[in-house]
Amino acid sequence: MPKRSTAIDVLFVNWRDASHPEGGGSERYVHHMAEGLAAAGLRVTLLCAAHDRAPADEVVNGVSVVRRGGRLSVYPRALAFVREHRPRLVVDVQNGLPFLSPLVSTAPVLNLVHHVHREQWPIVFGRLGGAVGWWLESRLAPRLYRRSPYVTVSGATADELAGLGVDPGRITIVPNGIEPAPAVTATRSSSPRLVVLGRLVPHKRVEHALEVVARLRHRWPDIRLSVVGEGWWADDLRATVERLGVEDLVEFHGFLDEQAKHEELARAWVHLCPSVKEGWGLVVSEAGHHEVPTVGYRAAGGLKESVLDGRTGLLVEDLDEFTAAVERLLADEATRREMGRAAARHAASFSWPASVSAFATVLRAAAEGSVAGAVVQDVGLHVAGLLDRVVRVHGGRDTQDGGRGEPAATTDGQQEGDQGLHRGTRFHEGRRRPVTVEVAAMIHNSATPQTPSPRA
Repeated sequence: MPKRSTAIDVLFVNWRDASHPEGGGSERYVHHMAEGLAAAGLRVTLLCAAHDRAPADEVVNGVSVVRRGGRLSVYPRALAFVREHRPRLVVDVQNGLPFLSPLVSTAPVLNLVHHVHREQWPIVFGRLGGAVGWWLESRLAPRLYRRSPYVTVSGATADELAGLGVDPGRITIVPNGIEPAPAVTATRSSSPRLVVLGRLVPHKRVEHALEVVARLRHRWPDIRLSVVGEGWWADDLRATVERLGVEDLVEFHGFLDEQAKHEELARAWVHLCPSVKEGWGLVVSEAGHHEVPTVGYRAAGGLKESVLDGRTGLLVEDLDEFTAAVERLLADEATRREMGRAAARHAASFSWPASVSAFATVLRAAAEGSVAGAVVQDVGLHVAGLLDRVVRVHGGRDTQDGGRGEPAATTDGQQEGDQGLHRGTRFHEGRRRPVTVEVAAMIHNSATPQTPSPRA
């Protein structure tokens, strides 16, 4: 393995990586951002917790992945790493617990938050532990990162962060992209088939999907539910299956590779997403690729944008409404197919290159916003210049449109984008940060620092 350079342009600190047994959509997001920056020539490192499925050090698609510590000890290990290596930019991925990078970093720190964990803390850590965790997330973090730019994946999370005291002017929404779906051989099941996909942990509430099957089996005796994913809550879910008496209706597939996962999605009639909270819900878009509508909870936050209620799926308030919504889609084939086609168009309007471009724009603004001349020259000539290349290569458009580029063509050959199904998920006015031509030129020429233009 080639020796890793000690100079780091962009350091991501995250408690997991995509290869981790508990890795999910947020980890995939981080990898796509990191790999997109590395592809443009930046020296990118991802520090995360160690696990037994991957080595301590490896290079993945140009990104140096350093695995140290465990679920909690990764946090002090990350601080020590930041202090030792002095990266030029730090992306602090806050999955509930902040890494506290501003305490040890002299470089700009960007805080990446997928969703706020208010409801999840007591579920995972109990009343007392949950109260401590929520204080760290809701009180300490907003104060510590009060000078840092924020990136999140949905307007719902942006609004929650603002409610915690984060200046809305420092929050930029960079939605999840989506990989093109692989060709599949599976066809839609001839009998009602539901699918739930994700980590098997309490806050995903797979129990609600199991309850739906139990309630609907009398109307559809041949109904089936595919549970795709793995996690430490699996045994409890199997016990719930036995308690409900639906052993013959539920299939636990465990982890599936990308091809097998998409084959399973292609067979389904309806995708169920009963999570307590989702920053966005990448699985919604994956299901949408196969024209499978989603039923989820409105209170989950980001689902209000990944699922366009009444158009690409249905959002509900409680388990009774959840069951009724699934029953409606199973019974009404015309509506189900119409929503499925709309879900495919909505999914097609997102891409990783556009998201990488938008993310690079925020990082470039963070570099440009430094007031120390030496830092501007160091970061500006090497890092900000390469970040500008990321924006041009991945976005291909002026950064004023958030790096989104042209709207994607729909499956019907139409242009959907921001004028159609994608309305409401674009960068909200007041949260976009335009990077002016003058500021970009200043960075490239190492001129006297100026103040970037305020948000519109």
